[in-house]
Amino acid sequence: MSHFSKRLFSERAATWLEQSGLHPLLARLYAARGVESPDELSLELKNLLSPSDLKNCTSTATLLADILDQRESMLIVADYDCDGATACAVGVRGLKMLGGADTPIQFLVPNRFTMGYGLTPDVVELAAQQIPKPKYLITVDNGIASEAGVERANELGMAVIVTDHHLPGNKLPKAAAIVNPNQPNCEFASKALAGVGVMFYVLIALRAELRKRGKFTNETQPKLENLLDLVALGTVADVAQLDRNNRILVSNGLKRIRAGISQAGMQALFQVATRDPRTANTFDLGFAIGPRLNAAGRLADMTLGIRLLLTDNSAEALSLAQELDRINRERRVIETGMQESALAHLSEEQLSGTMALRSSICLWNPEWHQGVVGIVASRLKERFNRPTIIFAPDGNTGEELRGSGRSLTGFHLRDALDLVSKKEPGLILKFGGHAMAAGLTIRKNDFERFDASFQEVANDLLTNELLERQHIHDGALHPSEFTPEIGDLLADEIWGQGFPQPIFYGDFEITQQSLMKEKHLRLLVKPVTSESAGTTTKPLTAVWFNRTQSLPSKAKLAYRLVTDRYQGQARVQLMIEAHDETQVN
Repeated sequence: MSHFSKRLFSERAATWLEQSGLHPLLARLYAARGVESPDELSLELKNLLSPSDLKNCTSTATLLADILDQRESMLIVADYDCDGATACAVGVRGLKMLGGADTPIQFLVPNRFTMGYGLTPDVVELAAQQIPKPKYLITVDNGIASEAGVERANELGMAVIVTDHHLPGNKLPKAAAIVNPNQPNCEFASKALAGVGVMFYVLIALRAELRKRGKFTNETQPKLENLLDLVALGTVADVAQLDRNNRILVSNGLKRIRAGISQAGMQALFQVATRDPRTANTFDLGFAIGPRLNAAGRLADMTLGIRLLLTDNSAEALSLAQELDRINRERRVIETGMQESALAHLSEEQLSGTMALRSSICLWNPEWHQGVVGIVASRLKERFNRPTIIFAPDGNTGEELRGSGRSLTGFHLRDALDLVSKKEPGLILKFGGHAMAAGLTIRKNDFERFDASFQEVANDLLTNELLERQHIHDGALHPSEFTPEIGDLLADEIWGQGFPQPIFYGDFEITQQSLMKEKHLRLLVKPVTSESAGTTTKPLTAVWFNRTQSLPSKAKLAYRLVTDRYQGQARVQLMIEAHDETQVN
């Protein structure tokens, strides 16, 4: 079952925002997302939180300034996802801009299939073999849980600077410096910084320190703002909460992409994704650009993606982007095959009636690819509204399975795995993650035992309310608001995790429906409101992706409003998200 509820907002806040000059519809939407005063509307860079509030950021900047002075060799240890790749590129580019042009600055990305996640002792051994051997390792988007790796680096004479945003364990690694808004006693007001955001903050503090040392003035200092396109991409692709500080970073990054002031690699990614950078928005970053960059880490080697973000040569950028696009198409084929075999297995369970009793989904298959398990888990979680963990063989001995899980709001996945590991010590070999996503390793022979144990924990913690699909909407649109101008107005805003894209809800008359490509429902609809009674309104085009079942002639629909441009003509289009079957018109 699905439950539909309207997002509440303060009329007082909406009126105040509207009186400040904000469009009435945006005033209502912003108020419903917690914006209370016009002061919060400004997304200028000067409104960013200060780096001095981020624990150890200033002292780390002092250390980095000394390292640059002495031209000591550095190596950035990245992660193999989009946040890690952009954080690495921001780190390399930023350090070179700030005086490291003659300093050896290398980078290394662990292979997700052989080395696992983070700064492991194996990764440290590999780092020590680089020429020249680095004196400092700088982690980006990882490292906060790498106690053993940091210890090994110290033994090998390499100091570690950790920049990360993940939650720490019970003990912090013995690093030379740790910058992480989620470490104990950090007063930084935005805990939602992505890994790339943390690295950007370190660079801003470093620039201030170098100004203090007389290396340059406000007028002559390098423009670190030119890296904000990468910061925006990493933040959106990592599904970081878009609090005001992150919205400032993303908004300014998008401004640069739209104005054509972005890295050659970013421009090439927009080109191969056939997206127009002049109208770039968070949807493009999250669903077109991010997946192409992520594909390298999923199926091949994220070094490819980082090389793309580091090149200033547009021909090389295009060639690398085309390779990433090819890998992403391969990823889609693998993902589709995995999803189909998972659905075939689950449909058997549905037929036998056991699926209805499940409050979680755990599956594995010897043919599945470990680089794609997270995406498949996400798709199945969306489809069945159950916490889902998908496993694949680890690729080394074949005796272990690596799993990636996705969860529902209200069911903390990492804590659930912790409960399983406490109930059955040794069942999970290793695990980590957060509320909505987690990764783990188990023995192949222990899969059934893990499935039963995880199912037990899910049954204990999940209520019927949590298992009911929630659709939170922003109410109805006025008939005068179904225009391309409103679609453009909405597309220009910074929506994302924690500041959700508006979904509207209302009554419609369905005048026509057909199937596109045999898998998407295409409709002509007319809004039915008290204001539209007796008027002749032109039908609107609506699309419901991956739905083949037809709708009744009158329906209550939840939808997004977008502007579609075809052959120079702009027209409004509804992207349907859900049908409220509990309401009969």
